[in-house]
Amino acid sequence: MPRPVTLFTGQWADLPLADLAPLARTMGYDGLELACWGDHFDVQAALQDDRYVQQKRELLDRHGLECHAISNHLVGQAVCDPIDGRHRAIVPAHVWGDGDPEGVRGRAAQEMIDTARAAARFGVGVVNGFTGSSIWHSLYAFPPTDQAYWNAGFEDFARRWTPILDAFDEVGVNFALEVHPTEIAFDLATARRAIDAVNGHRRFGFNYDPSHLGYQHVDYVRFIRTFGERIFHAHMKDVWWGHGSGEVGVFGGHTDFGDARRYWDFRSVGRGDIRFEDVIVALNDVGYGGPLSVEWEDSRMDRVHGATESAAYVRRLDFPGSNVAFDAAFAGDRQ
Repeated sequence: MPRPVTLFTGQWADLPLADLAPLARTMGYDGLELACWGDHFDVQAALQDDRYVQQKRELLDRHGLECHAISNHLVGQAVCDPIDGRHRAIVPAHVWGDGDPEGVRGRAAQEMIDTARAAARFGVGVVNGFTGSSIWHSLYAFPPTDQAYWNAGFEDFARRWTPILDAFDEVGVNFALEVHPTEIAFDLATARRAIDAVNGHRRFGFNYDPSHLGYQHVDYVRFIRTFGERIFHAHMKDVWWGHGSGEVGVFGGHTDFGDARRYWDFRSVGRGDIRFEDVIVALNDVGYGGPLSVEWEDSRMDRVHGATESAAYVRRLDFPGSNVAFDAAFAGDRQ
């Protein structure tokens, strides 16, 4: 069977879930990857009120929608980050509290633990998210930066996230990091380093998203083949690069998405430079059987139009793998 095609609701959080669910079905989706913002999935309500979980499930069921993952990227970002005023806009008020940076990081860690417990109550085995990073700002390595400095960043990540991962393990839920600039892992080398930092914790893996690797010129197909057993979820998101005016490089030039000067920008699935045929083949080769979740981001396109064509594109592209070699029929004992 081809994999279910789902929609990540993070970019649709302005719509109540009661409105988005029927729209998603109309656009051609089999399910939703629920974001923990807007009214789509409230972690604390799910823990405290059995009726909340039941009502969410009933809403999805009414529209024939599945849920394979809960996503709490925004809170996860605050676990390791140097905290500033931007975080106040993305985390719940009870996580922000008085804004003291270490307090925010501690409350964010607890909220991620609670997210695992809420996901388990909801019957979902994967939580996608970010980790934040205490060392992302040192990316360019100036002032001169040695490995001891970066090692300390990975040690900070391990110290903060190992207890979270242990809590995930207690409830049988996997954490899937979306490898992404500003996170502890943003390419293959840092992904390996992150795994090593948490001693290969069995609950630590990846929400595969080729777009964030492609514009960095990281081999996004090799990522699948390298970390196949740790790919717990997959985003279908497209991007193009090399289409700008030449005024802005890969670092973004402090420009907004959709600015024509940008070297790279997100595109509706199938309209960018990601080789999705190669992605599907590699996912089949490593035995990934989870959903293909469209994360729709394209500043130049109406989102209903874009999400509708993305669902159709992904469904047309996907195909079930085979456990029979095509040339087996040539064997004499089968003729």
